[in-house]
Amino acid sequence: MITIVDYEAGNLTSVKRALDFLGFENRITPDVDLVSRAERVIFPGVGRARTAMNILRKRGLGEALLDAFSRGTPVMGICLGAQVALSRSEEDDTPCLGIIPGYCPRFALDNPDLKIPHMGWNQVRVEKEHYILKDVNPGDEFYFVHSYYPQPEDESQVYATAGYETVFPAAIGRENLFATQFHPEKSGPVGLNLLKNFAEWRP
Repeated sequence: MITIVDYEAGNLTSVKRALDFLGFENRITPDVDLVSRAERVIFPGVGRARTAMNILRKRGLGEALLDAFSRGTPVMGICLGAQVALSRSEEDDTPCLGIIPGYCPRFALDNPDLKIPHMGWNQVRVEKEHYILKDVNPGDEFYFVHSYYPQPEDESQVYATAGYETVFPAAIGRENLFATQFHPEKSGPVGLNLLKNFAEWRP
């Protein structure tokens, strides 16, 4: 059973539909106990870091996610879920979960033809082997929607990158946590393969 964390951050049904299509049992829940005791956790989201963290703290879901991580539960963050896994977001100077030391800066672009948010398909380059990325090939594209991006303090925790004027981390990880700035659930067959790999991952 894969537990999808409901903290009013959107995009939950897209993740559920992708997992349903793949045939993996899953549920969407805001229940703290179900999250902390889950077999696997997906932590998706779109929106503002401060809003997300306020809801996570108010509901006790932040602690539940930390409990799940400390128990060795496979956890996957997606988009905002990847960003708040770090220590802090530049967005409203927001303290986050701190599972991975680091912060989330906003894109600072010089090219007037490039817009923020970074939205659409972009190539992802695997920088370091990981089971979840084993089916990603050179030239594969994933779907992005974001204005901020995760920047771990330890570069060894960056598993894939993408480029938008600057090269930025597109997938990060630590122990039993793996997180993507892109949306695998909206990225067609390559994204579905990535979700399948997460469902089968044994960290």
